[in-house]
Amino acid sequence: MASPDNDDRERLKSALWFAVGQIVDEECLRRNRNATPQFIGALTEMVWTQIENVAIDLESFANHASRPNVTTEDVLLLARKNPDLQQIMGEFVDERKGIKEAKMARSKAGGRRR
Repeated sequence: MASPDNDDRERLKSALWFAVGQIVDEECLRRNRNATPQFIGALTEMVWTQIENVAIDLESFANHASRPNVTTEDVLLLARKNPDLQQIMGEFVDERKGIKEAKMARSKAGGRRR
């Protein structure tokens, strides 16, 4: 009998294969090209390997900082070798922090009026 972790892994891989297949199909239709099932399978394996490598790196960064969870700082550190990506991600994080702070300020101000 397969372990629950292995079952989850296979389900995730199947979902990834389906998603990659959908993207490839859309691009094939848009560009009037064809892709073989072998190509989709190989592309899925490549993406899966990249996801595993990213996950390992993120866990390592969090462990090095003695944190049990991966944070946005870990993700930004991972993107350090691609300055453009790091800048886009940093701007996104800053924007989200600003929105969160604005909501907190509004909720505190609203609570004082009562």
